[in-house]
Amino acid sequence: MSLLEIQNLSLSIGTYEILHRVSLSVAPGEILGVIGESGSGKSMTAFATMQLLPEGARCEGRIALDGQEMLELPEAQLCALRGSAVGMVFQEPMTALNPLQTIGDQVAETIRIHQKTSRRQALLLAQEALERVELPADRFPLSRYPHELSGGQRQRVVIAMAIALRPKLLIADEPTTALDVTTQAQILALLTRLVREDGMGLLMISHDLAVVADMADRIAIMQNGRVVEEGPARTLFHTMQHPYSKALLAASAHAPVMTPQEEGAPLLEVRDVHRRYPMARKTLFGPRQEFHAVKGVSLTLKAGESLGLVGESGCGKSTLTRAILGLEQVQGGEIRLGGQPVFTGDKPNPAVRRRMQVVFQDPYGSFNPRHRVGRLVTEPFHLSENPPTGAAREAAIAEALEAVGLKASDKSKYIHEFSGGQRQRIAIARALITKPELILLDEAVSALDVQVRAQILDLLADLSGRFGLSYLFISHDLSVVRSITDRVLVMQAGEIVEEGPTEQVLERPTHPYTKKLVAAAPRLPEGVL
Repeated sequence: MSLLEIQNLSLSIGTYEILHRVSLSVAPGEILGVIGESGSGKSMTAFATMQLLPEGARCEGRIALDGQEMLELPEAQLCALRGSAVGMVFQEPMTALNPLQTIGDQVAETIRIHQKTSRRQALLLAQEALERVELPADRFPLSRYPHELSGGQRQRVVIAMAIALRPKLLIADEPTTALDVTTQAQILALLTRLVREDGMGLLMISHDLAVVADMADRIAIMQNGRVVEEGPARTLFHTMQHPYSKALLAASAHAPVMTPQEEGAPLLEVRDVHRRYPMARKTLFGPRQEFHAVKGVSLTLKAGESLGLVGESGCGKSTLTRAILGLEQVQGGEIRLGGQPVFTGDKPNPAVRRRMQVVFQDPYGSFNPRHRVGRLVTEPFHLSENPPTGAAREAAIAEALEAVGLKASDKSKYIHEFSGGQRQRIAIARALITKPELILLDEAVSALDVQVRAQILDLLADLSGRFGLSYLFISHDLSVVRSITDRVLVMQAGEIVEEGPTEQVLERPTHPYTKKLVAAAPRLPEGVL
């Protein structure tokens, strides 16, 4: 018997139809992976299951949770089911948690809403839930706040809230998207263990087939609000028939064709760089401790080369990136671009800074939504001594937008009018407009759907060949680094622990930490491509 039964579910908001006769089922103890790109209807299917829909939404069809018809229940009964019979884990744990409440109170709140119990008893049950998600009380007391935890630890708190009352169904909506590979593997293993221990069903939503390949019992693939293909995970990869399913599979393993370039002289040189941060005193008059974020890092990137920098969150990648960009002063060592120092004394050298640009992870968050695209892409001109004006400025905007596959007329639009992939193209256009020699890409494709990611990687490969660009890829996604870099450096606890040609390092790693990263990376089953 199915725990969750969705039959011919159609959902519309106003005149727009979002879901079209969707049918899915989840049995007790089963993991169903629901795969699809942004806008495919994955999350709306989950929200419809819990009846957490915006005003004006209309559902037709049938949603039965453990025999109860969800579409017929009044709001009071639905509130009683949410959190007790069905739990939900969201994509971004920091926005799912209250920054003003301790983790103990937040998990206990879920318990007290559904059970008549004292605060003391609720906190004891909260501690038990946190222990189950591997946050022991001796290391993670209930008095901790979300900002005191890492991203993976915060996600474990969200999972503890969702499973505190041992629900029959757990819905996980992209729970690992922003996590590094080892933390992602730990969260997936944790969810799998909880399903097996409690016998609950898990609806696992993701845009990446590789993420659910090892954990799902069955996989359903959605496109434009429809389930286009479904089957057992063991066989689906080998028996796919729908063109969209095959396109997702191909995009998951896509490698862009890089134009071979002659090896040039050293462009970026980092020599024995250190960066320390002062920490709070443990006692009123005690010595101030320091956190050594970057410990004597050295690297060289040659002109025309694509270099990868990988490591877990907190390893020092972003700190090193800010130092290279001249945004943070180093406390020892030297950084040079084209033979010129990035810092002159205590200040960044503007002549050097204008020769490099950066593309960030979140294209929407890195733009001012009040400005039109034409103004956004010209922001780097503030580094120029004589920025173009008038017709020359308009020509530069048109050239940059057309170079990334957009139209010159897009300059008059606002950023919210574009998709995620188009926004990242605009971010790349902004980086190109000053014609830099080096572009740093900080997790630039990690939040994108697999097909959009493949398109952006193809674009970057093409731009490298056309403009002779050098890239420094900072990423936790080894598949991206493998596909587009010539060499890779592995960073752990502020130090480079392994480096070499990308294929050599990722296929035959020598350092234990690199082996751990490679083993944790999600991968498709052997022989599917």
